[in-house]
Amino acid sequence: MDDIIKKQSILIVDDTSENIDLLVGILENNYNVKVAINGERAIKIANAQERPDLILLDIMMPGMDGFEVCRLLKDNPYTKHIPVIFLTAMQDPESERKGLELGAVDFVTKPISPPTVMARIKTHLKLHNQNQELEEMVFQRTAELRETRLEIIKYLGKAAEYKDNDTGLHVVRMSLYVKMLAEELGLDKREVELIYQASPMHDVGKIGIPDTILKKTGKLDADEWEIMKKHTIYGDNIFDKPSSQLLRTAKAIALTHHEKWDGSGYPNGLKQEEIPLAGRIAAIADVYDALVSERPYKKAWTHEEAIEEIKTSSGTHFDPKIVDVFLSLSNKILQIKDQYQ
Repeated sequence: MDDIIKKQSILIVDDTSENIDLLVGILENNYNVKVAINGERAIKIANAQERPDLILLDIMMPGMDGFEVCRLLKDNPYTKHIPVIFLTAMQDPESERKGLELGAVDFVTKPISPPTVMARIKTHLKLHNQNQELEEMVFQRTAELRETRLEIIKYLGKAAEYKDNDTGLHVVRMSLYVKMLAEELGLDKREVELIYQASPMHDVGKIGIPDTILKKTGKLDADEWEIMKKHTIYGDNIFDKPSSQLLRTAKAIALTHHEKWDGSGYPNGLKQEEIPLAGRIAAIADVYDALVSERPYKKAWTHEEAIEEIKTSSGTHFDPKIVDVFLSLSNKILQIKDQYQ
C-alpha cells in the first residue's frame, strides 16, 4: 500500500482507445495512471484535490484541442505548474513552437515509442522536483523580506480601510481567511503566498470614494451606488502596469472581488472561471467579514447567519467549490473572526 501511495500520478489525455491502452500498459507499473478522453474531463481531473504530477496531452481531439487545454491549465494558478508533454502525430515546427509558447515542456511524436515516453517522463518529473526543491530553498531564505513586504502591504490596505472601518482589522481577518482557503484548495505555496499578500489591498480603490458615501448610515441611492462600485475600477487603475506577480495579483483582486459566479456582479459582469481564482477566493472572504462586522448602515450578523448566507449563495454569488471548502473551515474561520475583533 505504501508503494502505491508514493507513486507519482500521470494523466493521459487522448480520445483514441488504442493510444490510451498502449500508454496505460507502459506506465501502470511505475505510476498511478489517470485517463481523460476529452479536454473538458482533463481540466476537471487536473483541478481535483489530488492533482496529477504530469500530463500527457494529445493535440488533435474533437471539441477542445490540446492547445486550448494547455492554455487553460497554464492560466489557472491551481494547475499552471503541472508539466505538460504533448502527444502528436504532427511534426511541423509551427505546432511545436505554439505548444512550447503555451507552456508545454516537451513533445512526443506518434507512433509512440515506449522507451522514449518513459525517458521523457522521468526527465521532466525529475526537473520538476528539482525546481520545487530550489524554489523551497529560495522561499525559506527570503522569509524576512516577505514578512517586511507583507507588513507594508497591510499598512497600505489599512489606509484604505480607515475611511470606512475604524480599526482596519478587516484586511487582517480577510487576508487570513483567504490564506486558509487557498491552502485548503490545494494551491502551491507560492500561489498561497501571493494571494495572501495581495488580498489586503482589495479595497484600496475606496481611497477615491467620497466620505459622504462611505460613511453614510442609510441605504445608498442609485447614483451613490454607482459611485461606490467604481472603487473596483479605481483599485485596478492604482495598480497601473504592475511589474511583479504580486502586484498583478493585487490588481486582479481589486478589480474582480465583486464579480459573481452567475455573472451578475460588477464592474464587468464576469462569470464562473472568467473571474480569476484569486478574485473568487477574495470575494467569499470579503463578504463573510462584511456580514459579521458592524457597519454604519447595518448591525453585525452572527457567524451562523453569515455561514447560512454563504451556503445559500453557492452557485450564484460564489464558486460552489470554494463555498464547500469555506463551509468545511467554518470553525477555524470563527476562531480568526473572534481573535481579531
